[in-house]
Amino acid sequence: MKNHSSSSRLNNHSASHGTDRNSRRGFWLSALRLRFSLRDYAFCMATLLLFCLGSLFYQLNGGPPKVLLEIRQYLGESTFVDDHGPPTPRELPFPSQVIYNRVGKCGSRTVVLLLRILAEKHQFNLVSSDIHNKTRLTKHEQVDLMTNISNIPQPFLYTRHVHFLNFTRFRIEQPVYINIIRDPINRFLSNYFFRRFGDWRGEQNHLIRTPQMKDDERYLDINVCIMENYPECSNPRLFYIVPYFCGQHPQCREPGMWAVERAKQNVIENFLLVGILEELEDVLLLLERLLPHYFSDVLTIYKSPAFWKMGNLTGTVKKHMPTIEALQVLYQRMKYEYDFYNFVRDQFHLIKKKIGLKSSSQNSAHEPDFLRELALRTHEPLEEEEEEEEEDDIGQEDANIWLVQP
Repeated sequence: MKNHSSSSRLNNHSASHGTDRNSRRGFWLSALRLRFSLRDYAFCMATLLLFCLGSLFYQLNGGPPKVLLEIRQYLGESTFVDDHGPPTPRELPFPSQVIYNRVGKCGSRTVVLLLRILAEKHQFNLVSSDIHNKTRLTKHEQVDLMTNISNIPQPFLYTRHVHFLNFTRFRIEQPVYINIIRDPINRFLSNYFFRRFGDWRGEQNHLIRTPQMKDDERYLDINVCIMENYPECSNPRLFYIVPYFCGQHPQCREPGMWAVERAKQNVIENFLLVGILEELEDVLLLLERLLPHYFSDVLTIYKSPAFWKMGNLTGTVKKHMPTIEALQVLYQRMKYEYDFYNFVRDQFHLIKKKIGLKSSSQNSAHEPDFLRELALRTHEPLEEEEEEEEEDDIGQEDANIWLVQP
C-alpha cells in the first residue's frame, strides 16, 4: 500500500516536470519564430528603402550612385543592360539645329508667327530673340551667343536679327541656316516708312519705336531724302542685306565685291535655303520638303483665314512709291545689294527646278524683280500693304525709264 502511494506520487511528479519542460520549449520556439519574423520584416523594409533611395539618386544624378556600382561589382558584372542592351535613345531629326538669322523687313514677322504655331504643333524648341538692334557682335559676344545656342535642347530653331555667325571658327558644331530676302528697294521702302509710321498693330507704335525722331525727320519726303543724299538714303546705310550673309568681319559692312563674294560663298556652304519674299509660298513649300519635322503643314496654316487676319496687322502704314528719278538713283546706290539678290534668286530658282517646282518669275538676270512688281502692282505677303492707288497707272514702259544697268 505504501509502495503504491509512493509510486503514484513519483509518476505525478514526473508528469508535472515533463509538462513544464514542454511549456518552456514551446515558449522559446514561439519567441524564436516571432524574433525571426520581425527581423525578416525589417530586412524587407530596409531593402525597399535602399531601392527607393538608389532610384532617386539615379534619376537626380543622371546615373547610378557609387554604392550601387560597388554592389554591382560585388555581385557580378552582368546586369539587365548588359544582357538586353541599353534603352532606345530618342531619335532626333536631321538637322536638329537650325538658325534663322532673319533679315529686317523681309517677311520675318510673318515667318515667326508661323514658327510659333509650328513649334507647338511639332514639339520643337523655338527660341526667338527680342534683340533687334545688335546685329554686329564682338568676338566675346559671338562666343557667348554661339555657346548659348548650342546648349538649347534639340531639336531647336533659333531666330534673331544677327549677321552670320561662323561656329566652326570657334570649334563649335555648325547649325543649319535658313533665311529669306527680298528686292532691296522694296525692303528699303518698307523700312523707311515703318520707322516713321509703324504698322497696323497700333496707331502710335512708331512713336514708341522711334521716340527721339523729330517731326522734320519723321515727315521727310522720301524723294528729298534720296535726291539730296541724306545718310538714311545713301551708303553705307543702304548696304543692309549682304552683311547678314557675309558675317561678322569688319569688311562685311563696307559696300563692295569682297563682302558680296563672301556672302555668296556662305549661302552655298552654310545655308540650306535662302528664299525670296516675292515667292513666299514656294519658299514655305521648299522648307516643308527640306525640313518636314519643323515646317510640315506650314502652307495650310499660312493660307488659313485665321492666320491672315492676324498677319495683316503687320502691314506698313502710309507707304508710297518715290519718283522714277529717285528710284533710278537709289538703284545705282544699291548695285551690290542687287548683285547679291539676283544671285540668291537664281539659286532659289535652281533648287525649285531640281525639286520640280516651276518658277513664277521669268525676268532676265539683268532686270530686278522690282520692275515687274512696280508695273504689275503684285500684292505682297502679310508684312506689306498694297501700293497706293496713284501708282497703278505706271506701266511697264515707264517703269523701265529709270533703269540703268550698273
